[in-house]
Formats: sequence, C-alpha cells, structure tokens
Amino acid sequence: MVQRRTSTVLLAVLASAFAFPAAPANAANESISVNFSATNGTPTYRASGWIYGMTENGTGPADHFFRDVKFRYMRAGGAQLDSPGGWVSGKYDRRWNSTRAQLLRTRSLGGEFVLLAHDLWGADGYPISRFPGDNGNWTDYDNFLTRLIDDVRATGAPVQWDLWNEPNITTFWNRPQSQYLELWRRTYQRVRAAFPTHLIVGPSIAGVPSTGGWWTQYLDFVRANNVVPDIISWHSLPGDPVSNVATANQTLDSRGIPHPRPYQINEYGAGNEQNPGDGSWYIARLERAGADGLRANWASSGNLHNDLGNLLVRNSAGQHQPKGEWWVYRFYASQTGEIVATTPSQSYDSFATKANGVAKVLVGGGSTTGNVAVALQRLDTTTGIVQNNQVRVLVQRIPYNNGGAVQGPVTVQNSVVTLNGNATTVTVPHNNADETFTITLLPPGSPGFQTVAAAQHSQQCLDNTNLSAADGNPQQQFYCEGGDQQLWNFAPVAGVADTYTVVNQLSGKCLDVSGSSAADGATVAQNTCSPGSASQQYALRKVTYAGNDPHDYQLVARHSGKCVDVNGVSAAAGARIIQWACKPSGQSGELNQTWRLWGSP
Repeated sequence: MVQRRTSTVLLAVLASAFAFPAAPANAANESISVNFSATNGTPTYRASGWIYGMTENGTGPADHFFRDVKFRYMRAGGAQLDSPGGWVSGKYDRRWNSTRAQLLRTRSLGGEFVLLAHDLWGADGYPISRFPGDNGNWTDYDNFLTRLIDDVRATGAPVQWDLWNEPNITTFWNRPQSQYLELWRRTYQRVRAAFPTHLIVGPSIAGVPSTGGWWTQYLDFVRANNVVPDIISWHSLPGDPVSNVATANQTLDSRGIPHPRPYQINEYGAGNEQNPGDGSWYIARLERAGADGLRANWASSGNLHNDLGNLLVRNSAGQHQPKGEWWVYRFYASQTGEIVATTPSQSYDSFATKANGVAKVLVGGGSTTGNVAVALQRLDTTTGIVQNNQVRVLVQRIPYNNGGAVQGPVTVQNSVVTLNGNATTVTVPHNNADETFTITLLPPGSPGFQTVAAAQHSQQCLDNTNLSAADGNPQQQFYCEGGDQQLWNFAPVAGVADTYTVVNQLSGKCLDVSGSSAADGATVAQNTCSPGSASQQYALRKVTYAGNDPHDYQLVARHSGKCVDVNGVSAAAGARIIQWACKPSGQSGELNQTWRLWGSP
C-alpha cells in the first residue's frame, strides 16, 4: 500500500477533526511504470469535484475555470450563510436561494449537484439548539423535508441527496447514533417516494470504512431496513482511496450488500495536502480505486462560497487566478483516449492515457522528495507517436508557489529520445514535495510548444481581448488566469532558426502586426494565419538582466525587426500590445518587452 505522511490533529469547520499530515521527509529515489499495451476504458475524470467553491449567487468564478478542468461535481447547501443560519434558526431562505443558484449553475456547466441537507437545516459546525428527532418529536424535521422537497422539485433539476454530513462526530451530529439512524430511515423513504430516480448518498462519515464500530453498525441498519444508499460515501482526510475501497468492498460483501455500486469520497485532501504534489496523488489513487472524489474545502470567513474550493486565489483587483493545483486538474482534463495501466511505488502513483498522436502521464506524490524514474513501456502500442524508433518527451513541472497564483506549468525537458526495446525511462527531479510533474509524449517532429507569455514589468499575460475570434482583434495584457485566450502555440517556421508563428489556443488565429506595419506603435492583433507572412513570424531572442529566468525572451517581428511591447510600459490590465523598437538587453525599462514563456524549451 502506498504510504502517506504521519499525522497531527487540526480542527476545520467543514470536515471537522481530521489528521493532517506532517512535513514530508526525504526518501530514497523511487520508480513507477506505465504499460501502454494494457488499457482500461476511457477517462471519466473521477476526481474533478469540489465541495462548495461558487459565489453565493452562483455567478462566479468564471465558466472556464470549471470547464477547463472538466468539472463533474459540486457539493453544497448554504453553509456559513447567516450563521447561525438555516431552518433551525428561522433563516432557511438565504441558504436555499444560494443552494438553488449553485445547483442551476452546476447543471449548466454539465456537473452533478450533491445537496447537503444538514447545511440547510443549520448543522454546519455552528452550535445549534436542536436536532431532528429530539425528544422523539419529528414534526419540525418533517416540515423541513416537505419544504426542501418542494423547493428541489420546483427547480426541475435532479440532485444527489447527501442526507447528513459526518453524522459520526459531534460537530455535525451531537446526538446518539440511534437517533441518526432513524433520521436516515425517515429521510431515505421521503426522498425515494418524492424522487424515485434521484440518487441518495451516505453516510459521508468523518473517516474511512472500517471493519467495526460506527461504519458496520450503519451498514447493518441500512441492510436490515432496506434503505441502502445508491452511492456509499466517506471522507479521506488524509487516507488512501485504494485501501478505503478494499475495506468498503469487504464490509459490504460480508453483509450481502451488492457491489460494485458507486463509491463517492466526497471530501478528500486535508488542508496541507492541497497542493500539486498531493492533489495529483489523490487523482491517481481515486482513478485506481474506481471511486469518485470531491476535493475538500477548508475555507471560512466568506471564502467558502468562492475560489473553486481553494483552487483559485484573488488578486488585489478581485480577479481570480489559478493556483498550481488548478493546473494539475487542467492537465488531468486534457488526458483523453484510453486509460493505460500504471504501477505505483511506495510514495508515488500516476494516471496515464494514450490517444492518437499523444500520450500523457500525471505523476502523483506529495509525501516525500527524490528522483522519480518513470518507466514508459510498450510505446509501440501507441498510435502516431513513435517515428523511426524515437519520441519527443515533454516534461513539465507544476509549481506550488506557497499557495499563491501560478502563471502556468514550467517546461524542464523537451527533447527527442531514442527508444530501447519500445521503452524509455524519464527521471523527474521531485525536489519539492508540494510540486508535481507531467509527461507528454509526442511525435519527434519539430519542437513547437504551448505556453503563457507573462510580461515581466507587470506580471500580466498576453491575452486575446474579450475572448474574440475576430480578425483584427487587438491584443492586450491581462491578469494571468489560465484560459485558452492566454495560451499560445508556438510553431517553428521552416528553415528559419528560432522563429515561430504564435497561434492563440482559443481562436486558432495568429499573432500579427496590423497591416504588416514597420512603424513604432503599430497594433499587435490576431488574424487568420497566412503561411509565409513575415508579420506573423517572431524570433525568440534571449533576454539577459539581473534576476532574469531562462524562459525570458523578446518576441521580435520578422518583417520589422521590432519587439512585441506593452504600450507605455503600462502595468494596467487591458493595456494595449504594440510593436516598438527593441531595447538592448539589460537596458532599464525593457521589461515591458520581456515575456516569460514558461512552456518554452
């Protein structure tokens, strides 16, 4: 079994008392493997769910933050609003209105919504005056269910009913287990009668399946009373989804409860496991376990209803920007085709796919550091990747940046390698436990690359203004936020060294100096790509200055010899992109012509 960090205890509002991992220790180098000849279905993005993370009215964050990561689940019910809030405090409406807005937005984005009834009642960690069934009286709770069922029906949208969160700890259920079991029976029967096709989720315990105690008493009850949930759920904070599922299977088998049935680990990732290293490990383990996952949310003080469950951060202007772990999910979402077999090590695991012309490996592991040798086997069974016994290997590092914004993945290798026995080994230097690596295999051809382009005077990104597809659309700088309008595909120009066309990922159009002008101040726009047009070709000129990075370049228009420049050295979001006479490397003020291309070789 893959081991995790040792634990210390920390109380959090939404997932209560869980063991949080201690700092990682250095370890010996380890090896994992990928066998491209063994496949196991197509990706369903099991790990791409979150608990909360939308604004109260459901309008934010922007759509692309969800769609770019193939968002699947949102789990919510109005927690923290009007605390003490909810039905028990006579403040149900605000919580329901928020829940309704988030439900409808989730559905519009193609996701499933998991409804948290306990938060609508008011049991969100805030001390409350009464629980359902106190003194044997269920009248108030029955009235609550009637209202909630009517409200859900009025939306016209299906939900998954998570009947009560973490009923095995007093933070959320401060009553005997027997009273909870009666709540479960009553609620299950009401929901099933009202919505025969809606799925019921539970018990969503604070902990993982075990062979005794609360877990098995719950299973005995639901089996005996014919109220077994459609989806069996628990929380892994921390934990290993693979071993969790094995125990769940064992305890269901021994009671004659049929499986496989869906498992939902609807809170995973303790507070200091929320980084690219641990996040990618959980993705790999959820995929290996065959369990769906919803990433935990430890936010409070107004941040719960925002920030996509702490995958995003807001800058001083209130603009959402991605953290490193969001980029992990973006890579995961790009893994299409067929899932291929992988073998983990003690501390590392991976998720790998192959499609026509590309294969991708997400390396997961945040519990330690060291070199990770990734053995890539049977590459002869991939399609369109191996040519003349060679492949191109692109390795990128996804930074953690201490939980701050991350502009994009950083290329650490982009090279052609010769195979040995249809295999090669790629070693990634996992020197920071909170970071992770991705490996992309491509045909050996010309070394193009995809990247953001961050202006070094402002730390804003080259951006296709207003997400336009129109010819002539002027380009701007804008806060780096990871959307396709800020991703640029650099394709080498045949026969011209270090010169590229620059194609916007969103529009498919080329960066172009308007009218092929040679004048200072000419607008840099996008236009339909025209092969051979020198105003759409840019030389990459290395920039040298105090504190520069190997990924720093000037973009020099081939037709004019002038540089892509942020007008007036402006630091304002929306500042216009122009061409201007290139400033000598090292000259003061040149950083508005210096672009950090994180994805460059």
